[in-house]
Amino acid sequence: MTIRPWTIQWCWACAMVVLQSVAVHAVGAEFSQPSLAVSVAADAAGRVYQTQLRQGQLWLLSSDDGGKHFSREVAVSPQQPKGGAVAEASPIVAIGGPDELFVSWTERLPNHQAGDLWLARSGDAGKHFDPPYLVLQHQDDIATRYAAMQATADGSITIAWLDARDKAANQASTGAAIYYAVSRDHGQHFSPEQKLAEHGCECCALAMASQADGTVALLWQHVFDNAERDQAMAEIRATGKPMVVRASYGHWKMAGCSSYGAAIAVGAGFGYHLAYYDGAGEKPGLRIARMDGEAWVTSPPRRFGDAQRNANFPALMSAGEQVWLAWQEHDSHGADIVAMTSDDGGRTWGNPVVMLHSLSKLDYPQWIQLQGQAILVLHTADKGLQLLPFVP
Repeated sequence: MTIRPWTIQWCWACAMVVLQSVAVHAVGAEFSQPSLAVSVAADAAGRVYQTQLRQGQLWLLSSDDGGKHFSREVAVSPQQPKGGAVAEASPIVAIGGPDELFVSWTERLPNHQAGDLWLARSGDAGKHFDPPYLVLQHQDDIATRYAAMQATADGSITIAWLDARDKAANQASTGAAIYYAVSRDHGQHFSPEQKLAEHGCECCALAMASQADGTVALLWQHVFDNAERDQAMAEIRATGKPMVVRASYGHWKMAGCSSYGAAIAVGAGFGYHLAYYDGAGEKPGLRIARMDGEAWVTSPPRRFGDAQRNANFPALMSAGEQVWLAWQEHDSHGADIVAMTSDDGGRTWGNPVVMLHSLSKLDYPQWIQLQGQAILVLHTADKGLQLLPFVP
């Protein structure tokens, strides 16, 4: 972990005390329009949290009634993270132990291709945040983007991101490298960042999921030999070096950047569920498959979504044999958020259900579990944040 001089840390702390003393109040209409890109999480007590970039600050909003009202907000950072938020790179909120929250975000540096990766911790369910600090130990200005984060109740935090430090030394390198850092002490210290893989898609979001034993799985679009774009994944464990495996075999080729992310969820006793976009063949579109976590082979991928309506941006969540899948479709008539579920570990799926039709701009779908109920989280420009229980 990079340590700031004590005078700078003291200034951070003073600014946070001032901001937090005036920022805890009811959310009202006097605030400016927030970014549509938000991150949402729910804890075991049923509290719902969301991050927002608004009013020149990064805020955490909290709800004690299942997301019906967000009656408290706290400034996470004492100044605006430069560069704003987009859906693939919004600030992330994650739940740790009891009453423990972590928020990570990327702050753009004067060199717009470079960015600092920050983390802040709250030990009182989001009422206050400790002074934020840098996760990266690399001292040079480097391009970092599309960070993903997982936190567990035992105090482990894993953050991964796209990183262009190696491309600066080798302009012929394809894509961006993927780096990660791990904390085993509730975010007080991070291990030096490690390179996980080279040649990740430089404009595609990373997807993460955590096993019960703390193992973190990472899924991303990779640029393989001959410019083939397929999914790759790796497990980050407490010990041992991660092994990168190929997770799809569409052999899709394209010049430039595809901007397609993916989704991953833990399987019940077999590995992982994977959802992703495959542009190969005569029927490009979204796919879902099961990955064996021991043999590292995938089931034949199943198509889903209406490719004619630009189906994309999948979201996955699982609990035992139950799996929930959502995605976005859009055309000139507006956008639909569609969802379906499997109750047998992804072997078969129910009928798709349109959860929302919108004529306004909207963020990508997200899933949370709220006291045992699957909730689809949507954020639209006209109606704001919506938490929709999934009823097949």
